[in-house]
Amino acid sequence: MNNKKTILIIGFAIFASFFGAGNLILPPQLGFNSGPEWWLVAIGFIVSAVVIPLLALFGHARLQGTMMDFGKKVSPLFSLIYCLCVYLIAIALPIPRTAAVTHEMAIEPFFSTNSLLTSSIYFGLAFIFIMKRNSILSILGKYLTPLIVVILLIIISIGIFAHPETINSSVLEAPALIAGLLEGYQTYDALGGILIGGVVIISLNLEGSTTFEERKSIIAKSGLVAAFGLFIIYAGMIAVGALHNSEFDASITRPELLRGLGLKTLGNIGNIFLSVLISLACFTTAVSVIVGTADFFKGLFKESNLAYTVTAIIACLLGVLVGHFDVHYIIIVAIPALMFIYPLTIALIVLNVVPKKYTSKAVFRAVIFVTFLFSIPDFLGSFLPKESLTGIKEVIPLANQNLGWVLPALIIFIIVNLLQKKDTKALA
Repeated sequence: MNNKKTILIIGFAIFASFFGAGNLILPPQLGFNSGPEWWLVAIGFIVSAVVIPLLALFGHARLQGTMMDFGKKVSPLFSLIYCLCVYLIAIALPIPRTAAVTHEMAIEPFFSTNSLLTSSIYFGLAFIFIMKRNSILSILGKYLTPLIVVILLIIISIGIFAHPETINSSVLEAPALIAGLLEGYQTYDALGGILIGGVVIISLNLEGSTTFEERKSIIAKSGLVAAFGLFIIYAGMIAVGALHNSEFDASITRPELLRGLGLKTLGNIGNIFLSVLISLACFTTAVSVIVGTADFFKGLFKESNLAYTVTAIIACLLGVLVGHFDVHYIIIVAIPALMFIYPLTIALIVLNVVPKKYTSKAVFRAVIFVTFLFSIPDFLGSFLPKESLTGIKEVIPLANQNLGWVLPALIIFIIVNLLQKKDTKALA
């Protein structure tokens, strides 16, 4: 096996998988809202949308199993429930969002059709591809991603070197770093890292990578290739959104801003081309994720084709129902789910990267329990009135920034390790 070639191929594949086309609408508006503080939100966004997914791949490099293996030290039942939650969230929120992005980027500007019609046609076609498992999608993916990346690099280059002298000040309500970190949740890249890593393991096994260390090296280096690409695109689009924020109305939506930046830098034809490419990439992402979800449930029910078909039908129906809402609404309603699943995901990723001598079953169970417990106020605060949780959030450090679980999880990690070390010495 040519390891250098394999690393590049897998790295580009991971990049394309993380680079869900629906995510492209997030960085420009984050920069737009942050103004001169764009570099701070970029750091936060890169941490949650690039660094943590990269750590997920490092975790897979160590485990070399499936997503189920990330939580098995807590318990097999916990791991199963966690995986179910991840797949259900995937088909209920980010996948319908791809239809909404397609409508607002490529349909609404040119046709006066209803979004429900768009989502119905979109997921009707998706269902056909899901059932046929047509290889044309993988072929399209190989060409779509490079084209989109080239266009985005042109937008970034022109946008950075030809921008107005004035930049509007930040309108962020939260500290810039925290705002960027939490917005990175909306990429779902941390969840993607856990999902994609398992696929990479299977691919390497099929290609004949025989040794554990060889696979470990390939996965880690491929992850770095993907992370570098994501860093350039995400940071660049945040910067462009910030540098051009004085040229757009404050009420502009995410898709409108991306189209506007494309129009200013590429012209009308280039902007239309970008919209079409993003729509096609959204479609391939939606089909791929639904196929992966259907395969998971098929495996749970003893390779049942009926389970595969039912899952595909439910996913597409959810896509039609949720996908006809506007992008902003889908992003808002996703916040509670992300506040629930992301702290657990980050904790599992970090625990699977930390040296094994510090991550016994007791450590895993304690950290995950505390993470879950202290993330409840953040979860409740995402849909309850702020004043109803004021007392709790004032007691828990960082809770007002929706990161109330971080310090308690770190403290319990240290305490359990110290107690285990003390017990070991006592036995010796």
